Amino acid sequence: MRSRTMKSIRIFITCSCVLCFVLLLAFSNNFTCIRQPLDLDPPNLATTGSKNFQKPRDKLLGGLLDAEFDESSCLSRYQSSLYRKPSPYKPSRYLISKLRSYETLHKRCGPGTEAYKRSVKLLDQEELASSSDELCQYIVWVPLAGLGNRILSLVSVFLYALLTDRVMLVDQRNDISDLFCEPFPGTSWLLPLDFPLTNQLDRFHWHSPRSYGNMLKHHVINYSTTERFPSYFYLHLVYNYGAYDQMFFCEGDQSLIKKVPWLIVKSDNYFIPFLWLSFQTRLIKLFPQKETIFHHLARYLINPTNQVWGLVNRFYNAYLSRADERLGIQVRVFHRAKSLKLVMDQIVSCTQGEKLLPEAEAAQEESQVMMNVSKTPKLKAVLVTSLNPDYSNNLKSLYWEGLSSTGDVIGVYQPSQEMHQLRNNKLHNQKALAEMYLLSLTDNIVTSAWSTFGYVAQGLGGLKPWILYKPVNYTTPDPPCGRAMSMEPCFHSPPPFNVCGTETWKRIVPFVKPCEDRVSGVKLFDSPEDL
Repeated sequence: MRSRTMKSIRIFITCSCVLCFVLLLAFSNNFTCIRQPLDLDPPNLATTGSKNFQKPRDKLLGGLLDAEFDESSCLSRYQSSLYRKPSPYKPSRYLISKLRSYETLHKRCGPGTEAYKRSVKLLDQEELASSSDELCQYIVWVPLAGLGNRILSLVSVFLYALLTDRVMLVDQRNDISDLFCEPFPGTSWLLPLDFPLTNQLDRFHWHSPRSYGNMLKHHVINYSTTERFPSYFYLHLVYNYGAYDQMFFCEGDQSLIKKVPWLIVKSDNYFIPFLWLSFQTRLIKLFPQKETIFHHLARYLINPTNQVWGLVNRFYNAYLSRADERLGIQVRVFHRAKSLKLVMDQIVSCTQGEKLLPEAEAAQEESQVMMNVSKTPKLKAVLVTSLNPDYSNNLKSLYWEGLSSTGDVIGVYQPSQEMHQLRNNKLHNQKALAEMYLLSLTDNIVTSAWSTFGYVAQGLGGLKPWILYKPVNYTTPDPPCGRAMSMEPCFHSPPPFNVCGTETWKRIVPFVKPCEDRVSGVKLFDSPEDL
C-alpha cells in the first residue's frame, strides 16, 4: 500500500515538473517576443492563427507598390502583406498605370528639380499672363486637426493630384517625416522649408485674399477669366467653409482652377465623394469598385516609418499573432454622456449580440460550461484602442471573472493609455498610427460613430466595421451597433446637394448615400443593390 502511495506521489511530482517547465517555456517565449528587435524578414505572421492563410505573399499589393524602393528604408511598405490575409479587392490596371505615371511626373517635377525651381519663381508674380503646358503644376497639403482627419484629407488631396496631373507636396513642419515613409521612389514629397509661402501657410483661411472662395465672392476672378490669373489659390476645404469655397467641387470651376500652377489646400475632411461631381468618368475607370478608393490609396500612400512599424511588429508578435481570431474594438466618446457603464453596456451588447465575442458565464456556472464544451477552445485576442484604459480593463475583468460560454479563451489587450489627445506630440501620433495599423490587422472590427481614427483602420484593413451608434438621451442605443454597408470613410461636412446644380448631383446619387453613423455626411457605396 505504501509503495503504491509513494509511486503516485512520484508520478504527481514528475507531471508537476513537466507542467512547470512548459509554462516557463511559454512565458519565456512571450517575453522574448516582446523584447525582440524588428526583423528585416519576419515570418509570415498571417499563417500563425487557425485560419492558416497559405496564399502566396503579394508584397506589391496587386501592383499598387513599386519595387524600386530599398526595402530596409521602409519596412512597412513590403512587410504589411505578412501581417494580414490577401485583400479580396484588386486595384484596376488603370489605377496601377496612373500611379506609375504619377511617380514619373513626381521625379521630373519634385523638389530640387529644374522644373520645380522654375515653378517656384512664378510665386513672385501677382498675376500670370498665360499658362504654359511645359510648367509643372503643384498642390501643397497643409495638415489640420487630428491624425485621423489628416490621413483622410491627405488621401483626398493625393487623389485630386492624380486626377489633375499635379504634383502633391506636403508641409513637413510638423511630424510628417516621423510618421510616414516617402511614398514616391527616387524623389521626395516634402515641401522644402525655403518654399516662398512657408511663413504664410498657417495664416491661410477662408477670408484670405488668395482664397479661391473669397476671390469668387468679390469678383476678383470669374469663369470667363482667360488672359490673367493668379500664381496660386488657397483652397479652404474645412468643415466651416462658405458657399463660395464649396464651388471648388464643381466641374466648371475646375476649368478655371487648372490654369493656376500652385494650389495650397487645408482640409480636415475626406472629400473624395464630392470629387465625383467633376471627375466621374475617370474615377469609374480608376475604381470600378467604388468603395475601394481609400483602401487602395491608403495602402499605397500611408506607410509607417520604421520606428512606428517597430511598435506594430512588437505588439502584434507579443499579443495577436498566436490568436485563432482577432477582434478590434476602437472606442472614442464624443457625446456628453461619458458614463463608463453606458459605453461598456453598449460594447458588450454589440459584441455579444453580433456573436463577435461569446457571453461570459457566472463563476458558479463554470463547471457546467466546461462539461458542455467538447471542442478544443480557441484563443481570441481582443485589441482595444482608446484614450481611456477603463474599457479594456472592464472587458478583461468580464472574461477573467467568468468563463466564456463557448469555452474559448479571451485575451484583452490595449497598446496605450494616453487619456488625452495630443495633436502635435510626435510620440503620441506615432502610437496612434501604430494602433490604426494594428486595428487594420484584425479579422473583425468594431468602431465608434463619427471617428476618423476608425475610418482609417477599417479602410487599411479592407473591413466593413460594426459601428457603435451615438447614444441618444444618455441611454444605450437599440440596436447598440450596426454593420457598415461600405468600408469607405464618411465625408462629414459635405456641401449642399445642389452646390453644382441639381442635375449634376443626380448623376452621382446612385452611389453616394448618407453615412450609417452620420446622416448629414455622405459616403461611397458600390451599387444600389447594397443599400
